Amino acid sequence: MAATNTYCSTEPDRSEIDALTGPTMLEFGTPWCGYCRAAQPAIMSALQAHDTVRHLKIEDGSRRPLGRSFTIKLWPTLVFLRDGQEVLRLVRPGDEQAIARALSQIDPGST
Repeated sequence: MAATNTYCSTEPDRSEIDALTGPTMLEFGTPWCGYCRAAQPAIMSALQAHDTVRHLKIEDGSRRPLGRSFTIKLWPTLVFLRDGQEVLRLVRPGDEQAIARALSQIDPGST
């Protein structure tokens, strides 16, 4: 699976996320958010070593049910899932190494 540079045009239902198998990273944010744009190089670089991780960019905002179901408060927030269950999250990740460590927790086989 490849990293994606664009936000989902339609938000998946929480039940769809809960039913996912394998490692998944949800990235909540918006295309206009400065913090989100600044984090992109680190996110994309860290994902390069984890090609089995599903990457879903979810555009968040008020009255967006998926973000509210994960209690998203700040952007970007990365939620790391294994088989639909949250393992950990990073809020406004500051560096590639933190993202890489989190990815290794949901996808230990990749290097």
